Amino acid sequence: QVQLVESGGGLVQPGGSLRLSCTVSTGISNFYFLSWYRRAPGKQRELVARIRRGGDTEYVDSVKGRFTITRDTVLNTVYLHMNSLKPEDTAVYICNADAGAKVYFGSQGTQVTVSS
Repeated sequence: QVQLVESGGGLVQPGGSLRLSCTVSTGISNFYFLSWYRRAPGKQRELVARIRRGGDTEYVDSVKGRFTITRDTVLNTVYLHMNSLKPEDTAVYICNADAGAKVYFGSQGTQVTVSS
């Protein structure tokens, strides 16, 4: 069973930065997509950023220019670099790995709270 463990969340002031990490229990090179989702209170889960196997990335409009998704295939870790954070970025951030036939999500997520 593939396991994903998120970390790096916390409380940050508006305009601040955080780096989220998602460590995967198996090699990540062959996943079709590696993604970060978020779930804010009272809202549905939202795809925030995705990196394809070939390296192409995509982002939800609200984070373009502020967030960057990267991966380290040696450490089997996916990162979400978040800059210029806003209160509306407050959510639980959840990692996802898509192997086509199977899709895996982190079990706990990591809480990000942006507040002064």
